[in-house]
Amino acid sequence: MSSVDLDRVRELEARTRILHPGLASRRDLLALVDDHVQRWLERLSDDLPGYGPDGQTAVDALQDAPITEHPRPPEEVLEIVGRGVDHVGVNESSGSFFGYIPGSGLYFGALADYHAAVVNRYAGVYYAAPGAVRLARTCIEWLAEVLGYPADCGGDITSGGSIANLSALVTARDACGLRSEEFAESVIYLSSQTHHAVDKAIRIAGLGDAQRRLVPLDGRYRMRADALARLVDEDRRAGLRPFLVVASAGATDTGAVDPLDAIADVCEQRSLWFHVDAAYGGAFALTVDGASRLRGIARSDSVVVDPHKGFFLPFGTGVVLVRDRMHMARAFAGSAAYLEDAMDSEPDVVASPAELSPELTRPFRALRWWLSLQLAGVDAFRAALDEKLLLARYAHDRIGALDGFEVGPEPDLSVFTFRHVANGDPDAVNRALVDAIHTDGRIYVSATVLDDRYTPRFAVLNCRTHLAEVDRAVDVIAELAARVNGSLHDR
Repeated sequence: MSSVDLDRVRELEARTRILHPGLASRRDLLALVDDHVQRWLERLSDDLPGYGPDGQTAVDALQDAPITEHPRPPEEVLEIVGRGVDHVGVNESSGSFFGYIPGSGLYFGALADYHAAVVNRYAGVYYAAPGAVRLARTCIEWLAEVLGYPADCGGDITSGGSIANLSALVTARDACGLRSEEFAESVIYLSSQTHHAVDKAIRIAGLGDAQRRLVPLDGRYRMRADALARLVDEDRRAGLRPFLVVASAGATDTGAVDPLDAIADVCEQRSLWFHVDAAYGGAFALTVDGASRLRGIARSDSVVVDPHKGFFLPFGTGVVLVRDRMHMARAFAGSAAYLEDAMDSEPDVVASPAELSPELTRPFRALRWWLSLQLAGVDAFRAALDEKLLLARYAHDRIGALDGFEVGPEPDLSVFTFRHVANGDPDAVNRALVDAIHTDGRIYVSATVLDDRYTPRFAVLNCRTHLAEVDRAVDVIAELAARVNGSLHDR
């Protein structure tokens, strides 16, 4: 006879019932959430600004909604989220958002995330969810074809470019046979335009003591292959061990694409691991124009692409590809007694993501990408990316034609820089313009520092950004620049 109090067990069971609502309750909850989301999307299409500047009170009010012992009404909870989260801060889903590298939050991807979260398949091991792992591999093989990689390359769908770059660098470190005592004599080559996520990955991979060389740039902020070759040769003569080159295929600051073909020549001639950070620019390989600008990417040893950028998916979707899958497997493979049954069932043709990645626990990320490609078709993505390339050049031309403005180089992809030229301190003038844009709220742009100068940027990558949004943005910039000029003149 058990000593467990079964009445207590039944009482606890009754209190847990809310964790798995019945069919009618689920439908009611889903209808409430769907109505909330649809109203938000309709405002997004109409007049929701690219930035909500007046929401700090609503954010502070979130503290008045503490976690409680008992449930709140769902209508009240959604109202709290709507006030304090949905309409406050940087709104990257808006077609009027031109800052940083825009993310769209594709609706198909959201539906896939809902399905994936409800079904809750563990997508890290083939044995646990063979269909989920197969779908992930399908997406990886499709991207490999787009980029010119071999179909049997290694690959993983990650949380974003940070983990994807980390995976690539760990793989490169181990594939090149670096031992910890050799790190201080090893050399990594990058540029001032390399994303700071790569710098973090270098440190996390234990390579913080490695030598780093910033390769000089040309006038369009692209790595100079001749300077790279010279630096590598000098370091070898000095007794150092060059091993890794990191090129950018779409730098965040400027959108610049390094000369990948020429860099690949240097790496092949000198036996260096060639890594390309194409988190922003990689998706443009789907277009004829983009593929031309990315020529040479297929010759890299590893590459990173963020589908939450160029494929417009919800945040939290990155990809790393490694030409030789065995390098990834050697870097990340592991086993445990509790996984004996799972590993015994592993097919040779589809490696488990957990064997090619630092992640064991992972959501079913691939579904948001696969479902979006299935429901929209590849042509829609190609057309959207071609459109963004043209819109960026159009915006570059329009801003460059405004009185009192200068623009940076014509965009390699869909990002360019500009500056307002007026009386007074140039940096102060441009800071005032960007501040005015943020306060106004109709559009959003961000800025960077280039050549020690505060420089606004214009990034076109949202799937909801079209000609009307670009025209409106340029008009707003011109209007606010005139206002800034007036205020500076009155001082």
